[in-house]
Amino acid sequence: MQKNKNEVWAFFASVKLALFTFFILAAASIIGTLIPQGKEMQFYVDAFGPGTAKLFQIFNVPDMYNSWWFVSLLVLFSLNLIVCTIDRFPNIWRLVTMDNLAMDIGRILKMPKRQTFQSDLPASELARAVEGMSTSWKFDKAEKEEGILLAAQKGAWTRLGVISVHVSILVIFIGAIIGSIFGFKGSVMIREGGSAKEIYLHDANNTKIPLGFEVRCDRFELQRYNTGAPKEFISDLVVIENGEEVREKTIEVNDPLKYRGLTFYQSSYQPLEDAYAIKIENQKTEASKKFYIGPGSAVEWKEEGLKFGITNRMGPYGMGEYRHKIWFNDTSQKPIEFWTEEGKMVIVERPEADYLFSLRPLYYTGLQVAKDPGVWWVYIGCGIMLLGLYVAFFLSHKKVWIYISEKDSHSRIHLSGSSNKNKIGFDNDFSALSEKLEQNDSLKLIRE
Repeated sequence: MQKNKNEVWAFFASVKLALFTFFILAAASIIGTLIPQGKEMQFYVDAFGPGTAKLFQIFNVPDMYNSWWFVSLLVLFSLNLIVCTIDRFPNIWRLVTMDNLAMDIGRILKMPKRQTFQSDLPASELARAVEGMSTSWKFDKAEKEEGILLAAQKGAWTRLGVISVHVSILVIFIGAIIGSIFGFKGSVMIREGGSAKEIYLHDANNTKIPLGFEVRCDRFELQRYNTGAPKEFISDLVVIENGEEVREKTIEVNDPLKYRGLTFYQSSYQPLEDAYAIKIENQKTEASKKFYIGPGSAVEWKEEGLKFGITNRMGPYGMGEYRHKIWFNDTSQKPIEFWTEEGKMVIVERPEADYLFSLRPLYYTGLQVAKDPGVWWVYIGCGIMLLGLYVAFFLSHKKVWIYISEKDSHSRIHLSGSSNKNKIGFDNDFSALSEKLEQNDSLKLIRE
């Protein structure tokens, strides 16, 4: 049975099926974007009610992009693209490789786009002159019973643009499948000054995944607007492998750290209760050190002979910030106490040296970690798609014929042409070729 008579084949080759699955996938993707993914079921019960949450559970909406019905739609759409491509490729390839010199002369003479000239030169001499003209068209020649036919074309390969778009979508799907099977998404909270050797997947069991190396957070900085709302937060990360620091990067939102196929995104933060980071710098020697401390405790900088601690706290004030009372002691004088605000620099004057002192709250930095080995397939697919769309919409297959016939010592030149799209652009090319023929003195043409 022929493919065009096979109902199953016709179903999968249908453009209607392609449009149907495409719009369903697009609608589902919008829903998946609006409804938070990967949350606990109680979240959906609280947000949407028990009945809707039960429906979400049946259709696996919390993990929509891995649900059976979404994957089935992708498979159906892929089959549709494959069958459509196979079904239409032979005809497209025939148009790409067809012999334009085999075109019926009667059809050439009746084309809507045509121009006729007369000349006193013999047909063979006219054909040689046209072939020798300097034009952007490269002509092939064939002897016909009643004359000579010249044919040229441009952009025959552009008819493959739609095929490349189909292929690009399949390549993107392959990348998505590879990422879904061999990739993962997880997260980890790292305290400033601390490190992590594993992350936790976004699944029901919060599965622990070892990294194979260590990630340390040396600094976390939170900047706020005047209203107190968070403005920006950044983290200084260091990758440690086999006891050596192999990579450093300051990350922020949309500027992640990438290492060994993993991408670490800055995604959130969380303050530590009653924990602070203190930085002290000796202005004389420029020696500096960072300490992590809580209220009611003291730390020592042995190299400088310093001891200090937090003895009191007042607040919170307008933006949730506190003032802290600091006890400070060195070997030169009696201990002193002073107040400081979070994030502000204070100069502590001592006989031996002056010290820059700053205090700020300590945070956990929230990192989202993703592994997607299929991402390069997706990038390649997107590149092929852009190229295919450009070819399909902006380039065209253009063909011209010049048929030269001779009768009663006079010759006639019939110039005809066609284009599968961009008719206005082809009209300009056709007019330019027609004018070049007419203005060539060696042809001695007269327009009819």
